[in-house]
Amino acid sequence: MVNDKMVNNKWLRHVGYGFGDMSSSMFWKVFSYYLPFFYSNIFGLSLKDAGIILLVTRIWDAVSDPMMGILADRTQTRWGKYRPYLLFVAPLFSIAGILLFTTPDWGYTAKLVWAYATYILMMTVYTGINVPYGAMLGVMTADSQEKTVYSSFRMFFAYGGSFFALFLWEPLCNALGGYNTPQGWFWAMVVIAAACFVLFICCFLLTKEELKTVSTVSIGSDFKALLSNKPWWILIGAALCFNLFCTVRGATVAYYFADIIPAGAQLAIGRWSFLFYAGLFLAVGEVSNMIGVALCVPIAARWGKKTTFIAVNIALCILSVLFFFIPVSQTGFWLMLLAQILISMLTGVMSPLVWSMYADVSDYAEQKYKTASTGLIFSSSSMAQKFGGAIGGSAALWLLAACGYNSQLSIVNSQLPQPDSALLCLRCLMSFIPAAVSIIAVLVVSFYPLTTARMKEIDAALQIQRN
Repeated sequence: MVNDKMVNNKWLRHVGYGFGDMSSSMFWKVFSYYLPFFYSNIFGLSLKDAGIILLVTRIWDAVSDPMMGILADRTQTRWGKYRPYLLFVAPLFSIAGILLFTTPDWGYTAKLVWAYATYILMMTVYTGINVPYGAMLGVMTADSQEKTVYSSFRMFFAYGGSFFALFLWEPLCNALGGYNTPQGWFWAMVVIAAACFVLFICCFLLTKEELKTVSTVSIGSDFKALLSNKPWWILIGAALCFNLFCTVRGATVAYYFADIIPAGAQLAIGRWSFLFYAGLFLAVGEVSNMIGVALCVPIAARWGKKTTFIAVNIALCILSVLFFFIPVSQTGFWLMLLAQILISMLTGVMSPLVWSMYADVSDYAEQKYKTASTGLIFSSSSMAQKFGGAIGGSAALWLLAACGYNSQLSIVNSQLPQPDSALLCLRCLMSFIPAAVSIIAVLVVSFYPLTTARMKEIDAALQIQRN
């Protein structure tokens, strides 16, 4: 059992908080990287319809995310504002994930309706648990640097969970029914969903809300303050670009390995060789993300959050462009893996940085507008994550469709190659397109005003204001 002494241990709190995003990220990475492929190549939807589903459901998120943030901000229980949602929504979270990867034996129209219903349900439940979880960062400590530490633990465990989910996904599918069968995907998700449930319960048990913030203004005033918050607008744009970068590359990987990397491709080391497949490529990226997360705190402390954000995105642009020119060969496979390691280390630095910047924006809003709207602000981060994922996934599918990609060739008749236009599109989705997104992110965040010096002033003012 978890006792008060364990909860008051700062290191255990860091770990406990990390368990929450370990759970969320296991689902999110499978959705982002494999759901487009599942819809088009396993479930049986057209690329056009699959892309529309990913985008249209974001309209509901534009409403549900801020609603959840407002609800969480005004929740008061003996466990705190945000923490109770980890306990009560966790079972629904796992069930919704299983339903999402269920393929009913119905006609096309009925299956399309099922896909819309289960995806909307999954994203609604994801909002119900992830918005409060993210908002907890704003009330677990008042110290800006400590928030970066919490955020780094969060992302370290998130990438750890992603590693296991992505590395094991294809083997699980193969062991539980077959990678090319609906049954394999369903039972693989059952295993992942069970693990996610346990992790969220552990997160609830090991964390504690330290700050008691109370929203004393109306909902309308909260929204007015949010829309007047210049740093919030800038960070939303920057976070949207970051999520777009990650999703465009991630959603393309399954297609890239199905149609550009030869079947049975091997990575050789002397006499040893092992299979070079999408799950390995993605899983290596998650381990590299974890290294980047570990580097985030010292780098951000030395350079500042804004400068770190800009420098990382410039490096991401350069590496993404170089990826286009890597040949499909034995040497090329190793270069692809090296590029994936470097790119993922950089995105690993970015992830906790962005969440920590949202916490700073929350403090800025509380100090300037006298409103404790942490949940509302963090709901916008969830919305940016979802919109980035939706736009990235939809854009990838629609571009492939426009370039003549045939979703049945890689599974039904692998001897037939995709059109040259589709293969070129796949290569650009892994290189030039994410590179352009990184440049946009640099331009957006160059206007971000919350520097290290400014946050010290805000922290000092808040200490007086809260007392």
